[in-house]
Amino acid sequence: MMQKTPAELRADAVANLEPHGQKRISLLAQLEELDEQLRPLIQSARAAEVPIRRIAELTAVSPNTVRAWTKAE
Repeated sequence: MMQKTPAELRADAVANLEPHGQKRISLLAQLEELDEQLRPLIQSARAAEVPIRRIAELTAVSPNTVRAWTKAE
């Protein structure tokens, strides 16, 4: 059995990473779009006095992010 060269090992590693990396990039783009939709909804919820903890539970947005998004500008 022949051993692979370092170049072949790198090529295999890149080939293994690429589809997963592309999927992650796509999911992050979707998450950014969703965050744009969620931000005004979270701001409205806070204006209606929904607790930060409850918003975080419902949206999986961290309490610190909820605070940052609802800070008076």
